[in-house]
Amino acid sequence: MLVQGGAVADACRRIGVTEQTYYRWRKEYGGLKMDQARRMKDLEKENQRLRRAVSDLTLDKLILQEAARGNF
Repeated sequence: MLVQGGAVADACRRIGVTEQTYYRWRKEYGGLKMDQARRMKDLEKENQRLRRAVSDLTLDKLILQEAARGNF
């Protein structure tokens, strides 16, 4: 259990992250259980992948519209 300030520093050193990273993680995932945090990270990755796919398809559509109008 991380009760005292020294314990946070030791724990961070053991897992190889900075204390700033620890506090950022705690702020973002503090109320979540491990499986909930893992699921959230998986959903964030999936969301990023889908956004990239939509962006690529939108660009392809714009290129095809330009070509169809003869503006190439």
